[in-house]
Amino acid sequence: MAIHAKRHTFEPSKPFGAWVAAIARYKWVDLVRDASRYKALAPEEETATEGHESAAISVVAIDQLLGRLKPAQENVIRLVKLNGFSIARASGATGQSVELVKINIHRGMKKLAAMVS
Repeated sequence: MAIHAKRHTFEPSKPFGAWVAAIARYKWVDLVRDASRYKALAPEEETATEGHESAAISVVAIDQLLGRLKPAQENVIRLVKLNGFSIARASGATGQSVELVKINIHRGMKKLAAMVS
């Protein structure tokens, strides 16, 4: 259906296979995005409604540990490890170079491991 809907974009001077492959790739990306947005629980899975105390305590403990790091290390660890930013995006958000972000993550994680041990 997508090929039929996009038939007006086909240029006969360009390869047909590449045009079809591009449409298929975009449809696949759309499918992956939809699946990640609308993930539903299976009927046999139960939603946890109790027992949030340990998670809340863990969040407080992590905040306290991160607070003991240098601010630059704490900031990039929060962005990359907790919020899922890429190294490049964290670099842009903090003003640190990509290399410095990597160094601060490495040193901060090493210091956190030492604190926990």
